[in-house]
Amino acid sequence: MENILLPGAQKRSLSFFLAMEEYVAAAYGCGFFVWQVDPTVIIGRNQDIETEVNLQFCREQGINVVRRRSGGGCVYADRGNLMLSYITKERGVETVFPAFLKRVAACLSSFGPAAEVSGRNDVLIGGRKVSGSAFFAHPSASIVHCTLMHSVDLDMLQMAITPSAEKLAKHSVKSVRQRVANMADIVPGLKAEDLGSTLTDYFCDSSRCLSDAEISAIEELQKSYDDPAFILGKAL
Repeated sequence: MENILLPGAQKRSLSFFLAMEEYVAAAYGCGFFVWQVDPTVIIGRNQDIETEVNLQFCREQGINVVRRRSGGGCVYADRGNLMLSYITKERGVETVFPAFLKRVAACLSSFGPAAEVSGRNDVLIGGRKVSGSAFFAHPSASIVHCTLMHSVDLDMLQMAITPSAEKLAKHSVKSVRQRVANMADIVPGLKAEDLGSTLTDYFCDSSRCLSDAEISAIEELQKSYDDPAFILGKAL
């Protein structure tokens, strides 16, 4: 599989990377890339933004809010969160999803503490969630996007998203912070860049750098994600 690279070191928003997934799916049918963004809340396609997100806090703190086309729950990401995008020509959520998660867990286990897949879309270490994923069936390929917590600001995470008490009770915790953990705390001294490069080497055997023309095409796709009607859930 190819590691999909971007030219330069420009910071880009989360909506750009969601559009990039779609572009890679349509243009190449497969690919893998690791990326990071400034503080952002990402909500699932069918979620109610006002129920899941502390909008006032996000506005006050300058936290972006983005909706993805895949289902699943609401997550918070910042520069301490490695985001993984996995695109494959293989089809079927029941086969692609668990196979990808098992590979993520196996790679994380190489750092020492055993990682395990839990439920439909989480990877746990020591009973605490370090990674969550969502699946999107693009017309051209299967897309899995995955969060991997390295050194996420847990205070910001706690304030930015507002899961229901019922959802927390399902996992036998009183707060989302009790349920998650950072890899940097589990494996002291582990650097984010080392974690990212290990995952890239694990999944990829070659690389491809996107052209300026391809970047422009991705930015055109990005406009649909940045549409306020889509973010608010009025254009689903």
